[in-house]
Amino acid sequence: MFAAFPLAIAQLGDPHILRVLAKSLALTILLFAAIATLAGWLLTGTNPCGIGPLDFRCEIGAGGGAVAASMLALAGLWFLFPAVAIGVVGLFADEVVEAVEVRHYPAAAGRNLPFGPSLILGLRSAGRMIGWNLLAFPFYLLLLVTGVGTFLLFLAVNALVLGRDLGEMVAVRHFRGEALASWLAATRGRRALLGLAATGLFMIPFANLLAPVLGAAMATHLFHRRRDD
Repeated sequence: MFAAFPLAIAQLGDPHILRVLAKSLALTILLFAAIATLAGWLLTGTNPCGIGPLDFRCEIGAGGGAVAASMLALAGLWFLFPAVAIGVVGLFADEVVEAVEVRHYPAAAGRNLPFGPSLILGLRSAGRMIGWNLLAFPFYLLLLVTGVGTFLLFLAVNALVLGRDLGEMVAVRHFRGEALASWLAATRGRRALLGLAATGLFMIPFANLLAPVLGAAMATHLFHRRRDD
């Protein structure tokens, strides 16, 4: 696990990895622009784009209610970023995994997934992360009084979810059905460490932009290096 991070960092300059990074960032930004637009409509009653039936009079920044709504929207976007980003990279995970396998594990490369299953994998990852964090949200609020309790719970929840999703992105290229389920069951601890590292990256400005791609690369190393042991 500890060797996976420097190996993933070292391959960031790979053209295949850079291409995935560019595509995933562009799609993530587009999705967040759409989410921010919808949040503006719902929270302020104005149309930030001047499009559609809602009237827009450049009043979003006026008044305490609008400021509070804007802060709430920003907090929501920060909360959603890991889910959206990991869902997006799920679409392109094959390209990251293949690049790592071709460079480091050419004799054990897996099969690529068609677009449909990749889309389902990405949507499932995003939905799982949003769902588990929504379930944990009341406990996040309760633990605010402890100072660090919310942070630790956030790390734990997202480490487990991200570890599961990143591991599955690699394993589905090699296993199916019961074999996949058995691998997931046997690697919970290692995948939790992987998820913890990815969650930590998501919490660092700028590094969070690289977190999904680095996570997929680290998951590939974790998968193959353990099989070689």
